[in-house]
Amino acid sequence: MGTQPEQVLEDNLVKQLQGLGYSYVAIKDEQALLANLKTQLEKHNQVSLTEKEFERVLNHLNKGNVFDRAKVLRDKMQLTKDDGTSVYLEFLQQEHWCQNLFQVTQQVTIDGTYKNRYDVTLLVNGLPLVQIELKRRGLELKEAFNQVNRYHRHSFGASHGLFQYVQLFVISNGVNTKYYANNRRQSFKQTFYWADTNNKLITQLEAFTKAFLEPCHLAKMVTKYIVLNETHKILMVLRPYQYYATEAIIDKVKNSDKNGYIWHTTGSGKTLTSFKASQLLMQLPKVHKVVFVVDRKDLDYQTTKEFNSFSAGSIDGTDDTRALVGQLSGNTKLIVTTIQKLNNAIGSARFSGKLEKLREERVVFIFDECHRSQFGETHNRIKSFFTKAQLFGFTGTPIFAENVIKNDLGKRTTRDLFDECLHKYLITDAIKDENVLKFSVEYVGRYREKAGSNTEIDIEVEDIDTKELLEAPQRLEKIVDYIIEHHPRKTHGKEFTGMFCVSSVDVLIRYYELFQKRKTEGKHNLKIATIFSYASNEEDKGATGDYMLEDEEISVAAEPTIAYTANSHTREKLDAFIVDYNTLFNTKFSTKDSQSFYNYYNDISKRVKNKEIDLLLVVNMYLTGFDSPPLSTLYVDKNLKYHGLIQAYSRTNRLYTEQKSQGNIVVFRNLKQATDDAIALFSNKDAKDIILVEPYEDYVTKFNIAFAELLKIAPTVGSVDSLPSEEEELEFVKAFRELMRLKNVLTTFADFSFDHLAMSAQSFEDYKSKYLDLYDKVKTGTAKEKESILDDVDFELELIHRDEINVAYILKLLAKLNTASEEDKERQKKAILDTLTGEATLRSKRELIRKFIEENLPRIEDIDDIPEQFENFWAREQMAAFEKMSKEEQLDPVKLQAVLGNYLFTERTPLRDEVLGMLPAKPKLLERKPIAERITAKMLSFVETFISGMGARL
Repeated sequence: MGTQPEQVLEDNLVKQLQGLGYSYVAIKDEQALLANLKTQLEKHNQVSLTEKEFERVLNHLNKGNVFDRAKVLRDKMQLTKDDGTSVYLEFLQQEHWCQNLFQVTQQVTIDGTYKNRYDVTLLVNGLPLVQIELKRRGLELKEAFNQVNRYHRHSFGASHGLFQYVQLFVISNGVNTKYYANNRRQSFKQTFYWADTNNKLITQLEAFTKAFLEPCHLAKMVTKYIVLNETHKILMVLRPYQYYATEAIIDKVKNSDKNGYIWHTTGSGKTLTSFKASQLLMQLPKVHKVVFVVDRKDLDYQTTKEFNSFSAGSIDGTDDTRALVGQLSGNTKLIVTTIQKLNNAIGSARFSGKLEKLREERVVFIFDECHRSQFGETHNRIKSFFTKAQLFGFTGTPIFAENVIKNDLGKRTTRDLFDECLHKYLITDAIKDENVLKFSVEYVGRYREKAGSNTEIDIEVEDIDTKELLEAPQRLEKIVDYIIEHHPRKTHGKEFTGMFCVSSVDVLIRYYELFQKRKTEGKHNLKIATIFSYASNEEDKGATGDYMLEDEEISVAAEPTIAYTANSHTREKLDAFIVDYNTLFNTKFSTKDSQSFYNYYNDISKRVKNKEIDLLLVVNMYLTGFDSPPLSTLYVDKNLKYHGLIQAYSRTNRLYTEQKSQGNIVVFRNLKQATDDAIALFSNKDAKDIILVEPYEDYVTKFNIAFAELLKIAPTVGSVDSLPSEEEELEFVKAFRELMRLKNVLTTFADFSFDHLAMSAQSFEDYKSKYLDLYDKVKTGTAKEKESILDDVDFELELIHRDEINVAYILKLLAKLNTASEEDKERQKKAILDTLTGEATLRSKRELIRKFIEENLPRIEDIDDIPEQFENFWAREQMAAFEKMSKEEQLDPVKLQAVLGNYLFTERTPLRDEVLGMLPAKPKLLERKPIAERITAKMLSFVETFISGMGARL
């Protein structure tokens, strides 16, 4: 039996939805959609609307973007009726979410830039709130995701734009099903599987429909578990484990006075979960206040900012203890504060009068990373002061008997402090769900014993931990040289960033100075930064593991709180390093006071996240609580154990782009057993295969098998041109894409070489060129009379885009070409043109650059003039192409400039009416579509050639 046709999948889904309580309604176009909306709004609001009244409703609905409309959806509309009376229309019942009207329809056709027909649409009170797109079994889900993105560009915003009210998308091929919020900025990595409370994935469409699309559950997800992020103006939806954790906390507060903790692995989005739990707890009548508690000022600032990004103004950050007391005694319902300020507030006699009335109130405390902030006397003080409080903790790495920390009160585990675990989501679950990445751990370093025999000792086997050896100058130099050599490979040509954690401040200073020395010698151009506490010259606390791995205290007060005189040497060194930083980034930081030092800390955080820093050197700072998706590599010359090790490693495993396939850990110490022990403690003893990527040799084998599959489709490079149909072309695209994915992983290994593969580097480049030819064919839409099965294929060009190969790089090659000998010029010219052919972002510029080489370059005497001459050439060619397009298509140049400018700003493909509006007169009805498509293709090609990928050099 062949694969199940898409239509059968769709019909079965519609039938199942009807069985769950959706009413079927036949809607073929926007006119029918509007008529149904009027009927459903009248029914839901128990009101009758005239055509003029309904027109005012449509005007109210047809405003703003997706984010704006999400707010309109959740608000009521005051409508003045024709007779002068006033009514309030509700678009979505949020408090009693089951009391909405649920309908299902299929094959709605909307005519935008192109005519699009959507698969299955779920309507709530007549508005399309959920869109389901299906692909036949065997196709990747990403194809459905890309199809939705195409609808965004072409038709969701057309006419009344009712499909901009979609809150959730569901994509499925029958076997795999995922959901995600309506947010055009996100990638396929922000699509989620649904699961049960034990994190067992529900992937089959039928099972997903029963669990997730049941009307009451779906309405609850839309009304309660979608977050409107005010900072980025986007919709976010909770993942299943976030949903179950929030529900568990709410259930505890509603039905008991018990405490509890949530064990969700590092990188799983605890801030969003805690925000949603706090937001929903605020709405419970019995809850007086919700207090979200973090430790240290940097997390207070960071968490307040994140909370306010979810809901603007929902959090008043507390800058000092007095402000916190004012919030606790006042009307603020949701407070973010630090454990230190909370401890000061309830432990100080001068505040007791203001806070006394809170003792008997129902206050819910939610603790971020509870294992780092809630051990010791402070925890007991909170519990004894707030007699009716409930405490809930979030942690990615709980404290168990095995990794418990000794303190004044004896051994305290997370369970001792917070009672039972309400929900678990382990690192193994997160990797399985593709919510975080695996780790690739490489152990580097071999040393010889000086005494006795000259036996070589393998760091993976022997425990070498003598201070003399570990801090030997020769060793530090070799590690610096290793990082310099391999960092570009580990970070895909510095597309990502790295962090280097070391054992002590003294060792960090020596490493930093070695990196600077190598930079002066011209050995690298990495942007290096560092920060550390200079109050004490700490040794390797991590050697025993009997400590809490946390950042050094960063605090801001009216007076400096840092002990400047404790170690003047380290402070002087840090000031010198900050001068380097100021020179690099044109800043003015110092250690003169705590505020400036704190601002320096925050500036480093921002620049690491923005990829402005290539390598950050630390002792403990940033190894916990720091979230930077572009950070891909952690170099380790420091002993780590249990929760400290997992926390540190987890800085690298955040999802980012397709190119970031794993978090890279490069260890210069014997941490293999410690890594195995930590993985076993925080998942299970058999979890290594899930958490760690496979050995290099396994990926070599996989690549060779994939290459053999490619040869079955296209035995030679030339045979790609002879593939008989789009079906075979699709198979070639999928086969070569798999090779790219495997090569992407392989290139991060230090041992990588094409000599180990069955495919040569030249052969890979040749096939890549054919792959890009197919991409060009789809992108330019040649002969676009019918829909192509390649339209929604994700070519994953980021896997073959090398950031260093850009126009600036080509200009450097042109300078070399201009000074080359005559016999060498043809060879260099061919190399440049081959580079342009193989680089996806530059292919459209190939012929123009060839023209510049042949016509302009020979006349340039001074190579320093090449960039300016090239820029002038490019401007002339761009203007000539613009004028040619205007003339050929008879377009108004002013309007064309405006449409192009709007496209560059919004990244939304121009609508058909916008395109046709540039013509002196509208074409005949039957001619409009092909003319609009032709002009649109020319405009997009113009942008691709002259503007996209040009970088900052123009």
